Amino acid sequence: MSPLTHSPRLAVNPLNAILNYLCALLESESRLALAALGLDPGIGVLHLDTPRRDSLACDLMEPARPVVDAYLFDWITREPLRRDWFFEQRDGNCRLMGSFASRLSETAPTWGRAVAPFAEWISQTLWSTRPKAARPLSPATRLTQGRRSRSKGGSGILPSIHQPRPPAVCRTCGVAIKSGRIYCRTCAVSYSKEGLIEAAKLGRIAGHSPEARARQAEKQHRHAAAARAWNASGKPSWLTEEAYQAEIQPRLSGVTIPAISSALGISEPYAAKIRAGCYLPHPRHWQNLARLADTSENSLGPSIAEKN
Repeated sequence: MSPLTHSPRLAVNPLNAILNYLCALLESESRLALAALGLDPGIGVLHLDTPRRDSLACDLMEPARPVVDAYLFDWITREPLRRDWFFEQRDGNCRLMGSFASRLSETAPTWGRAVAPFAEWISQTLWSTRPKAARPLSPATRLTQGRRSRSKGGSGILPSIHQPRPPAVCRTCGVAIKSGRIYCRTCAVSYSKEGLIEAAKLGRIAGHSPEARARQAEKQHRHAAAARAWNASGKPSWLTEEAYQAEIQPRLSGVTIPAISSALGISEPYAAKIRAGCYLPHPRHWQNLARLADTSENSLGPSIAEKN
C-alpha cells in the first residue's frame, strides 16, 4: 500500500513501481483478449462496475496475477536493480524511466498468453447459459486456437514461449553485462580475489582440525619410517645430488604433477614444488624421478659422466 494513496497506485519504491507497470500490461492484454472474443470488458462479475474501470478485464487479470508476481520475484532474486531505471518525483512517487518501461513492455505477449485460456473459458461459460434453442455455434477459440489444435490431434494448450529476461547488470557497479553473468570483468577480478582469500581462510581452518592433524602426523610417520628403512647402497653410483640438480630436475618440467605425486606418494602441492626446483627431495626418490624424467647414466652430461 502506497502512503500517498493508501492503495497500490503511486508506488514509492522501485519494486512496487515495476509491479504496477507489469499489472498495467496484464490489464491491457486482458482487455484486448475480451474484446477479441466479443465481450464487453466493462461489465464485471467480481469487481464492481465503475465508470472509469473495465471490471471484467480486472476479473480476468486475477488468475494470471501470480504469473506476474513469480516473474518479478524470480527477477529480483537473480539480478540487482539499477538506479538510472527509476526517478523519484517531489511527492515521493517512484516512476520508471522510458527506456526501462519499454524493455518491460516486451513481456506483454507472455501475459497475453497467460490470460487467453481464461478469457475463452469466460466466453464458453457465458455462452452455455443461453437457451439451447437460441444457441448458435459455440464461441471461437481464436486466442488459443484450441479447437483447431484438437481437430488435428493436439492438446489444445498454448505452447510455452521464451519469456524476455530482465536486463543483467553487475551486482557491484551496475554496468550492463551479458545474461548469465554476475559481475563485469573489472569487478570479477576483485570478487575472485576476495573469494580466494576466504577460501584460503577456510582451508587453513580445515587444515588445523584434529582430523587433518591426525592425517598429517600419520603421513609424516610413514615417510620417516620409509627414510629410515632406505638403504643408500642400493642407489646407483652415478645418481648423485649434482646429477640430480643438473640432469633430472630440469627434465621434470615435462612430467605432470599428478604423475610425480603418484610415483613418490606425496601431495600434489609438494610435487609441484619439487618440479619447480624449490625443494630437494629425499635421495630415495631420485631414482623414481629419474625414471619419470627418462634419465639414465648414458644420458648424463659430459662433465658428470667423466666424473663418474
